Amino acid sequence: MRAIVQRVSRAKVTVDVDGGGDEVVGEIGPGLVALIGVTHDDSIARAAKLADKIWHLRIFDDEEGVMNRSVADTSRAVLAISQFTLYGDTRKGRRPGYSDAARPEVAEPLVDAVVEELRALGADVATGRFRADMAVELVNDGPVTLMIET
Repeated sequence: MRAIVQRVSRAKVTVDVDGGGDEVVGEIGPGLVALIGVTHDDSIARAAKLADKIWHLRIFDDEEGVMNRSVADTSRAVLAISQFTLYGDTRKGRRPGYSDAARPEVAEPLVDAVVEELRALGADVATGRFRADMAVELVNDGPVTLMIET
């Protein structure tokens, strides 16, 4: 599994609902946005490991201004969004190939497993909507953006 994790001061994700306009489906204040990608050999064990890494990643400032605190130590807020394009292959040509991304029927339960594990750890998790055309708005805090792989 792979995730892009961004420290944010706020973030939200909206989807168009039946052509009737945008609906906010997930929103957080200070915390982390985690864009989560799944590949073919991922598992529930990898989902749990990814959630643990996101939860304990020390990228928030402590009292001395050193990135020494995790989301577990601070706001506890995570906006988790599925993102198959994290497995886009751009080595050949100009059009990405997505053959490394897991099919939706494989990916969705594993993204859900990451979300459930984060909640079990104590996170306040907001989510996007799987397979929806989502618009993600965020304000980076830092900016601090990292890639995590399990």
